[in-house]
Amino acid sequence: MSHPVAETPVISVRDLDVHLGSAQILHGVSLDVRPGELVALLGSNGSGKSTLLRTIVGILPARRGTVELWGRPVQERPVHDRIGYVPQHSAETGSIPATARETVAIGLLGARRWRTRGRDPRVEALLADVGLTELAERPITQMSGGQRQRVMIARALVRRPELLVLDEPFAGVDLETQASLARLITRLAARGTTVVIVLHELGLLAEEITRTVVLDAGRVIHDGDPADRPHLDPGHEHIVRPEECLGQELHP
Repeated sequence: MSHPVAETPVISVRDLDVHLGSAQILHGVSLDVRPGELVALLGSNGSGKSTLLRTIVGILPARRGTVELWGRPVQERPVHDRIGYVPQHSAETGSIPATARETVAIGLLGARRWRTRGRDPRVEALLADVGLTELAERPITQMSGGQRQRVMIARALVRRPELLVLDEPFAGVDLETQASLARLITRLAARGTTVVIVLHELGLLAEEITRTVVLDAGRVIHDGDPADRPHLDPGHEHIVRPEECLGQELHP
């Protein structure tokens, strides 16, 4: 009798330890992300969320453990061409003397069939997707934080990645831009793009997130249904577990 072949995870992390200098940031982290999932990575400030993303995309080395993308070590060049990554505070990168169109086109450097002259239709389509067609010739030094964030996401998408990794894309941007970015992320997920996104709260994506992974002090304390996740206190400094909430209700 034949058995169905298990689908290869887009991301497979096993027993991951990561250090920054002498400090250990991640402790034995393991997780899989399947094709088409929209996974929210949550946790208090300093819990290791950004470190985990930077290790997944190959920026930081692991002290112990493995990271594979589509079954291949993250260090292999071919997998990098299938990833779009927007780091934390990318909207603050406003000192680059380039227009929005030029910044998005930079994402095509090294890509096959890149038009070195004239306007590339992929760039124009993405500028339209993020609502920046009319600002395409504006230098990003003259843009708001929300506008720059949309430019950086368009740049990450210009190669049509199969995996999109976003580190707090809503941080420091206005509510209108947050709503616009949430709609874009929802459309990408509906098209089958796998998305891993760092958030403090699910917010505008609460109905779209398929799974939550919660980190606390560099360890995974929850991986599963968003409805069962621990919550953060309002200052994002402390994980509030469900049993703590229950205890507060029973013992005011």
